[in-house]
Amino acid sequence: QVRLVESGGGLVQAGGSLRLSCVASGSFLSIGVMGWHRQAPGKQREMVATITRGGGINYSEPVKGRFTISRDNAKNTVYLQMNSLKPEDTGVYYCNAESQITTSRGTKAWNSWGQGTQVTVSS
Repeated sequence: QVRLVESGGGLVQAGGSLRLSCVASGSFLSIGVMGWHRQAPGKQREMVATITRGGGINYSEPVKGRFTISRDNAKNTVYLQMNSLKPEDTGVYYCNAESQITTSRGTKAWNSWGQGTQVTVSS
């Protein structure tokens, strides 16, 4: 019911910047928390940043001061501006969204993931 499509990944040198975007589409009543997570090779997926519909933000410690999450509720889009990138930021970045959808039995919460976008930071 909810499809997330990420874009903006790529290869960048250490110290460089990238901006990720994620657009939500499909059939839903509303979208609540949106966020970015990442998974490095051989490691578990970890939270990078989350943002509520009202603008409440949470960052993981490794990215504080370097990454900025934002969203445009009218466009159902969340962004991640990544500055001062480090090689350890390399990984697949996934968009996540919590939404409310309508079913034959009423409304329910729905959690969606995008397909991921690769970010590679060279030293």
